[in-house]
Amino acid sequence: MRIAITGASGNAGTALLRNLQGHLAGRPGSLELVGISRRLPDTSQDPYRGIQWHTMDVGLERDMPLLEEALTGVDAVVHLAWQIQPNHDLDLLHRTNVTGTRNVLDAAARAGVKQVVCASSVGAYSKSGKDQRRDESWPAEGMAGSHYSRHKAEQEKLLDGFAAANPGIAVARLRPALIFQKHAGAEIGRYFLGRILPRLVPAKPWLPILPAPDNLIFQAVHADDVAEAYWRVVDQRASGAFNIAAEPVLTPQELGRILGAKRILPIPMRLLHAVADVTWRARLQPTDSGWVEMAAGAPIMDTSRAERILAWQPKVSSVDAVKELLAGMGTGEGVTPSPVLKPRRHR
Repeated sequence: MRIAITGASGNAGTALLRNLQGHLAGRPGSLELVGISRRLPDTSQDPYRGIQWHTMDVGLERDMPLLEEALTGVDAVVHLAWQIQPNHDLDLLHRTNVTGTRNVLDAAARAGVKQVVCASSVGAYSKSGKDQRRDESWPAEGMAGSHYSRHKAEQEKLLDGFAAANPGIAVARLRPALIFQKHAGAEIGRYFLGRILPRLVPAKPWLPILPAPDNLIFQAVHADDVAEAYWRVVDQRASGAFNIAAEPVLTPQELGRILGAKRILPIPMRLLHAVADVTWRARLQPTDSGWVEMAAGAPIMDTSRAERILAWQPKVSSVDAVKELLAGMGTGEGVTPSPVLKPRRHR
């Protein structure tokens, strides 16, 4: 089986390469891997060695011939390429995220790919209360105030149209919760806190008082568990949507326990939204208020379909995934060979 991965040097892509190379070790010669990324990682180091690499921008029309060439002879493509920064340039993000998805789908159809597996997100879903779990039938129409959510909803519509027009191609999409691993600590810190604030995060974070809205309730999952879900979808040639998340559901009380907080200080979600908006507009930090809106409105997902069809179960709890991320953020953990996951420089 020949598998191509777009965004192969990123957070989920690197975890998937580790996963696939583990399966390759157990069945030598059975898998061939193709990596596609905008910037070439150091291919002399794991997990990037032994892979056929292609460098291109999937969002650019001029790179379409390169993309189609890279997908020729491929059995399955796992589309992970996505951009969340710079979020002051929404045209650039749309080009990579939405146009890039369209280009991958078009190239896959022309190249004769048999399966397309796409990274969607819990962020693709329409707004929901947190009082009940939602399965994959919940509308994936996004939330208007979040560019990430809007782009994921547009991506979902492209996948629906592609699946209808290409019944001979198996089309699957994973909708993971927040994806954490220690090796993404530096990257996630840069993307969401900027270049200064992550340096203030201690290696063992401790916060005696945690200010948090009561409805800051969300799910998380370890990158290695997401990677295993991708592998099972490809290995079984599964199709359709799959919610992917670990237990327990994360609440302010659970976050307080992780951070050693003695007290949770309830604050209104609208206050957090306003603070994020003002500081983002002033370019004091890189997280726009759309992420707060998405956190407030994203549903709590029911993962039973993945458990039933893929026989998938997370090995790492959401609590341990968060602890890993915080530790990695505090130490500036990364993956040296990856331009995306590069560790933070210490001074």
